Amino acid sequence: MKIMKTEFPGLMIVEPHVHGDDRGYFFESYRSEYFKKADLKLAFVQDNQSKSKRGVLRGLHYQLLHGQGKLVRCTLGEVFDVALDIRKGSPTFGKPFAMTLNDKDHIALYIPPGFAHGFCVVSDEAIFQYKCTEKYYPDDEYGIRWNDPTANIQWPIDKLILSNRDLNFPDLADQDKLLLPNFEG
Repeated sequence: MKIMKTEFPGLMIVEPHVHGDDRGYFFESYRSEYFKKADLKLAFVQDNQSKSKRGVLRGLHYQLLHGQGKLVRCTLGEVFDVALDIRKGSPTFGKPFAMTLNDKDHIALYIPPGFAHGFCVVSDEAIFQYKCTEKYYPDDEYGIRWNDPTANIQWPIDKLILSNRDLNFPDLADQDKLLLPNFEG
């Protein structure tokens, strides 16, 4: 397993070593000692899974008081995954990190607390899994509008399907600054 830093403090790309043969494949999707070597001492407390059809966009979500670190991967199909740095004082504040996650290369992304996260399904359907460092608190969930003009995320699908809640989140510039996490670099 290879864990690679990005220009975003704390955001890591996780590339597994896939062992394949005529029967299929095997890989370790998580092993704590590799994360510890990458200075990520994580304790996951909740696993989530969603299944969505093409064009579904979920996000951009975050929790403030109970920030969640997330290890995300697409186990069926392909998604365009986005992590938007919303940590006040971060050198990458307001910038999105985006990459494709799929069931072909099995790459995962570790997103630390302080990012708003979302993804868009680009295959006919997708199963998306994430391990979280904190449980879900419905009363502590906030969001940033999926098409925030300053983030300028280039979603790869024209006809998107969003929940009413996701459609009505504020832009980052309009978000109450007390509802944004602080960077703890």
